[in-house]
Order: sequence, then C-alpha cells, then structure tokens
Amino acid sequence: MVEFKEDVSIVLGGAAGQGIQTVEGILTYALKKSGHHIYANKEYMSRVRGGINTTEIRVSSRRVRAFVKRIDILVPFKQGVLSWIGDRFSESTVVLGESENIEEEFLDKVDLVEIPLTKIAMEVGNQLYLNTVAAGLIVGLFHGDFNAIEGYIRKRFGSKGENIVGKNIEAAKKGYDLGVKLCEEGTIKVEIERDEKVREEILLSGTEAVGIGALAGGMNFLSFYPMSPSTGVSTFAAQHAEEFGIIVEQVEDEISAINMALGAWYAGARAMVSTSGGGFALMSEALSLAGMAENPIVIHLAQRPGPATGLPTRTMQGDLNLVLHAGHGDFPRIILAPGSMEEAFYLTAEAFNLADRYQVPVIILTDQYFVDTYYNLPAPDVKRLKFERHIVEAKPGYRRYELTKDGISPRAIPGYGEEVVLANGNEHDEWGDITEDARLTVKMQEKRAMRKLETIKKNAPLPKLIGNEKAEYLVVSWGSTFHVVEEAFKKLGSEKISHLHFSWVYPLNPETRKLFEGRRVIVVENNITGQFADLLWKELGVKTDHRVLKYDGRPFSVEEVFEALTGVVE
Repeated sequence: MVEFKEDVSIVLGGAAGQGIQTVEGILTYALKKSGHHIYANKEYMSRVRGGINTTEIRVSSRRVRAFVKRIDILVPFKQGVLSWIGDRFSESTVVLGESENIEEEFLDKVDLVEIPLTKIAMEVGNQLYLNTVAAGLIVGLFHGDFNAIEGYIRKRFGSKGENIVGKNIEAAKKGYDLGVKLCEEGTIKVEIERDEKVREEILLSGTEAVGIGALAGGMNFLSFYPMSPSTGVSTFAAQHAEEFGIIVEQVEDEISAINMALGAWYAGARAMVSTSGGGFALMSEALSLAGMAENPIVIHLAQRPGPATGLPTRTMQGDLNLVLHAGHGDFPRIILAPGSMEEAFYLTAEAFNLADRYQVPVIILTDQYFVDTYYNLPAPDVKRLKFERHIVEAKPGYRRYELTKDGISPRAIPGYGEEVVLANGNEHDEWGDITEDARLTVKMQEKRAMRKLETIKKNAPLPKLIGNEKAEYLVVSWGSTFHVVEEAFKKLGSEKISHLHFSWVYPLNPETRKLFEGRRVIVVENNITGQFADLLWKELGVKTDHRVLKYDGRPFSVEEVFEALTGVVE
C-alpha cells in the first residue's frame, strides 16, 4: 500500500487536445469544495495539438501556493509523458493509468496501478469521456464531494445538451467509485485533513486577479493585441465588459493598442494595455510619448523567455531591464510585480491611482508561471481599496505643465473647464506650447525626470520583511518567486535567515537600504543575469553575495530553492 499524508502532488499529462484542462478544472473545483487547500499550475508546449502538456495540482491540509518538483500521483494520457517529466519521479511516485501509455523503459521502474480508463470511457459511450473518468478517479481517492463534480460538469457542459452532461456525470461516477475502491482495498491511502472554511473560499488565477484588480481600480477601457501569456487578462475583461460597462478593443497591433490607451487617459478614462515582452518592445516610442506628455497609462506585461519569440509558452523574469529602460529620453515610471493573488488584486487596482496621481506609466510585471497559477484564498476585501482621481478643472490661467516643487503638474481633461487642455510630445512650456528655449528645457527636464522621480521614491512603500529582523542572511524575492521562496524559507526554519519580498520594484525608497545593512544577501530570480540584483546595486548600492538563478523557461520548485539556501546558509 502507498500512503500519502498532509500534502499530495498530482500531475496529469497528455497531448494538447486531450482535455487536460477539463480534468484540472473538475479536480480543483471539486476538491476545494470538499474542504481541501488547492494549488494548481500548468506547463504546455507551443502548439494547438500534440506535444506534451502537464498540470500539477497540490492538495493539502494547509495553504499551499508554490510549485514542487516531486510527483506523488501521475496520470498519463499518452506515451511520452514519463520521458518528459521522469526527473521528477521518486520512490513513492504512483502511476495511475494504462500500461500502453507507459514507455517500455519505464514499465519496470514505476509503481503502476493499472486503471482501464479507456475501457470505462467506452462503456459510457466514447473514448472522449476518458478525462472525466480520470477526474472522478482522483476525487474518489480523497472521498471528495461528488455533488461538486456534478455541479461543475453541469456548468461546464450545460450548453452541449443534457445527453452530454449525463454521459460526463456517468463517466465521472464510474471513476469516482473506482477511486474509493482503491482506497478501501488498501492499494492507495490518502489522508488529507479538511478545513470547512475552504469550501467557501474562491479559486483565483493570476490572470483573474489582475483582471479583477483592474476593474476594482476603475478601469473602463482596455486595448490589446493578443500575445501569450498576457491574452487571458484581455479576454477576461472582454467577457465581463457588458457587466461592468467597460470598453475592450482588440486592435491591429501593439502600437495602436498603447496609443489608443493614451488617448483614453487624455480624455479622462482609466485605461490599461495588456501585452508581453515582444509586444511591449513595439510600444517603446509611445511609452516615451507618455513620459513627455506626462500622460498616465497602466500596462500589464506578462513575461515569457526571450529574446525574440523565445519560448512563448514558458516563464521567465527576463523583462525587468526592458521596462526599466524602455523609451528614449529620461522620464520616470513605476514598476510593480505582484507575488500573490492578493497582491495582484490590490496592486493592479492601486496602479490606476498611481498613474493618475503621478502622471507616469505604471507597469505591472507578471509572467507565464504567475498568470497560469491559481489557488484558494479568502475573497479580497474591496473595502480596502481607495478610488482616487487627480483631475482638476481647467480654470482661466490653467497651465497643464506648471513647474511645481514635487514635479507633479495639475492635470485637466478636455471639456472640463474653460481653458484649452494641451498634450504635447515636443518639449513645451507650462501651457503646453512647443518651445526650444534652453533655460525652459532645463526646468522642464528637471521637473519631469528628477523632482517627480524623487517624489515617487519618497512615497514608495518598503518591501515586506518576513522572519528574524536581525538575521545574518537575507533572501530576496521579487514578483512570482515569492511563494516558492516563502515555502523553502519556512522549511529551512533557521533564525539565521530572513525573507525580504519586493512587489514594488521601481523606483525604490532610499529607506530600503537600511534593511540590508550588515547582512549577507541572497537574491532568487528567474533570469540568467540577475536583473533585480543589479538593480539593487545601481539604486541602493546593495551588493548581492549569492545569486540563485534559473533560466530554462520553468519556474523554481520549492526543492530547488531549499537546496540553494541550505548550500549557502552556514
């Protein structure tokens, strides 16, 4: 008998088109509704059909929010899955499925529990029901709530007619009963405690957290050109456009997308653009226009490995330098990188206030791993949000680019007040008229690029410090590495090390420097050069003692970070 307790890592693998996402949807919904903590993430090849795609689902007695390398239960739907992820096997890994889906070289190496998934599906009526059988099987191992499975199926397949719904429920029930039987016979034993509070929590992905946060922040216009892995945010907004009374425009290219959003802000809207690295590169000139015109804009950039097309369905934190330096000339910008679903919600909502207040581009950096991750959490507290507008009336004598001590000029919008409201991509005077005056150019440059930046820095929040405030070692995470570092840090359990997480990435408050004094610094990030470690040196003069880097297009696992930390902390 194989026994799993407290935390189980389940991996499903197959080809694109085999319904892996359907199984994932049923499992995460039904097991969460059964009172189990859930974490899920997927990895997929860049193709419509074929290849090997996998999804990992962690089911736990406690909150789990990070990717682990180990596989406890594997369900392969085709040959090639075991070869693809064989380095993740352990002595306790159990494979549930059909021997024909196991490569010959693995038959004597894995603990296979033969399950006739195809036969059961054919008994229901079609091989297409195989994935639903598998979903029922896994939920049965946990003695989960079958009513939750049925409810999900009715919602997912309701538009296809009662016959399809009924067949899928039948397939799931056959799989469920078999899963229960495996436990009762002692083939597999799963002991995961339930938490009744989890039943009423929500399942939220990074894509949804950014989308909902944007709506909560008052976004009423979104323009985009599709580019993986950012497109989900735009389609989410489009699906809810009528419900929230917003406009979503899919345009002909990324240049049009950002210029349309700039025009929307100029007219008084709160607009966002969602893109990825290659799309953002095309937006560079318009980003510079936003800097000169001091026109607010919010940009969501979901990173993927580059250069060029790179690995379009993989993950990397490789675009920090791009967003730091994009656009010709000097002008400030704000860069945010959420590390949790909660941060994605609150930071995205706050991004619109920041853009409005400081009249700068605000860039929200996520990545493929983050947007495709989801887990259960309490519903965010909308009451925490503050909706801020910083628009003034253009009264007689109004100067759009008034020289101010903090670098922030009053922003009016056309039609609100008596004066004309200008926006200018050329150097300009305080009213917005073109100028080539040398002394005025100096004053405008200093207002835009220096005083405003200093104002933002002074008001920037400090990073989140977790653990012993006087620890000798400081492990630094930013953006999507937060949860994996958090779990590895807790697993290490040493008072010698504390955890510092940055979700406000740039500009950095000078007070942040004090958190590094007298410590040995370890920076964990998903790129080859250590872009954030370089930023810490450039902005704060903080030297990084150890860089833990990964750049194969895959996210860090808890095991990898734990091993790296144990190798450093003496």
